[in-house]
Amino acid sequence: MTAGIPITGTPQWALYQQAVVDVELPGGPVRITPAPPGVVVGRFPVPHGETIHVVTAHNPRGTRASRQHNDRAHQRLLGLLRRRGLPWWPAVGGDADGRHTEESAAVVGLSDDEARALGREFGQDAVFAWTAPAWRLLTCFGAEEALTLGWRATEGPSEPSGSSRP
Repeated sequence: MTAGIPITGTPQWALYQQAVVDVELPGGPVRITPAPPGVVVGRFPVPHGETIHVVTAHNPRGTRASRQHNDRAHQRLLGLLRRRGLPWWPAVGGDADGRHTEESAAVVGLSDDEARALGREFGQDAVFAWTAPAWRLLTCFGAEEALTLGWRATEGPSEPSGSSRP
């Protein structure tokens, strides 16, 4: 995040809007790709309508951290999720061609405010919120802004590297 400039006013915001997320669901891997608002293609995996929030601990405050730092931060995130008893699935978010990816967790059981707070705790600019009707991008710092998009879920991406089951 650039000091004094909301994330929505930075070039990173456009990258977040285009990011894809691979989630290792119990029924098999799924890739979520943003779509125009109102477009929903595929099956939403949570039958009771809870939100799935995708959170990472990689590269806090938009700076490139070392692999070791990112690995330690990710393990702290997973430990926190386990201590809180939150169900989660391994996830990897990044650009569509895989040049930049960040190990993440797809978490069920958080409110948007709790997901934003978790993102802030790990220095993240934004978190994703996936629901049956929408794919939303939520800011973690500053004004509580959100961008609502549609989504496409396709089966079959590779399993996130280094993932572990909860």
